[in-house]
Amino acid sequence: MADEPIGTGPVHFTLRMGPKLTRPVPQAVAEALLSAQITSTAGERSGFQMAFDLTKKGAIVDRLLPEGFFDPRTRVIVSTVIKGTPTVLLDGLIVRQEVGASNQPGHSTLTVTGEDLTILMDLEERTDRFPNLSPAERVSRILAKYVDYGIRPEVVPEQIAQPPREQLRVDYQTATDLGYVNELARANGYTFYLEPGPTPGHSLAYWGPQRRLGQRQHALNVNMDVNSTVDQLTFAYDGAAREEPQARWQNPRSRETTLLPQPDIGPLRPPLGRRASPALKRKRLSGTAKKGFEQARAEALARAATSADAISGSGQLDVNRHGYVLRPRELVGVRGAGRTYDGDYYVTSVTHNLTPGSYQQNFTLSREGLIARSGTVRP
Repeated sequence: MADEPIGTGPVHFTLRMGPKLTRPVPQAVAEALLSAQITSTAGERSGFQMAFDLTKKGAIVDRLLPEGFFDPRTRVIVSTVIKGTPTVLLDGLIVRQEVGASNQPGHSTLTVTGEDLTILMDLEERTDRFPNLSPAERVSRILAKYVDYGIRPEVVPEQIAQPPREQLRVDYQTATDLGYVNELARANGYTFYLEPGPTPGHSLAYWGPQRRLGQRQHALNVNMDVNSTVDQLTFAYDGAAREEPQARWQNPRSRETTLLPQPDIGPLRPPLGRRASPALKRKRLSGTAKKGFEQARAEALARAATSADAISGSGQLDVNRHGYVLRPRELVGVRGAGRTYDGDYYVTSVTHNLTPGSYQQNFTLSREGLIARSGTVRP
């Protein structure tokens, strides 16, 4: 299936594998590939699963599998070309292989499962100290250890500045690099993920707020006859999703405790809907009283921002019909769903399902309110 057209449209699929530096797979592997599924979700690592056909006298059984071609920690890069535009869908490592042997001819399969390169950051628990380093500076120092895999860091300074004061507090890491980086992201209302590309063998490690500004992807059209690119879109409004955080902070000198005011989440989550959903729940944050004033404010802001998306959508599209690959963790417009649910959304997750002759994508969308803020949506 690799390097061959999918369906009737100009869609090509390429698979590269290797111990660290990859190269296009042998023809026997390309022809044996039955399916590939890749899932990318905001705030989580990407995962993949690929199935190969095993024959009794095939090269995979006789040579490649015994030689360790599909062993765990083997690097896998998956990319597509749509209308001449290349897109890297995955850069990851195999973590598991399964062989299903069958008495029926053509039913024996090899299945490999893996995760993106952030798994390298989750293999060893570490103890480290970061005197006089802000959260963003700590993340930058950690990510610098993984440049050998073509990982380029992009670290956005935290929204609420937290100047390090070694005489008062020294921050320690007592977890894996991935666990600690995600912990710092959650404490600041940020997200951390690995974005493969733009060329095979290179990735962007992004630590910062969700990307809710800038260029929109080509719109998802529904209920628009021949112009529809999505057969069905389902939307939901969860009134209990949004929370109002209650954070208290204690002055270390006077010992007085005060309730922090409700933070403005606009800088972290620029609004996508005209009518924001109200917060029906109040959530008391524990432990903020003994933290620094900036840290307590950052935690309250993080909780308010991450619970804001009460509106969600889900659907499926055919890439051949849509003409473009829908990318996760970016903005996309919706047209044809009606005045209440049309407009811009944040693409929360995308699952790519590739089989010979077919390229389908399942996706989920989110935003914080109803009704589009603009009267037009990018086609």
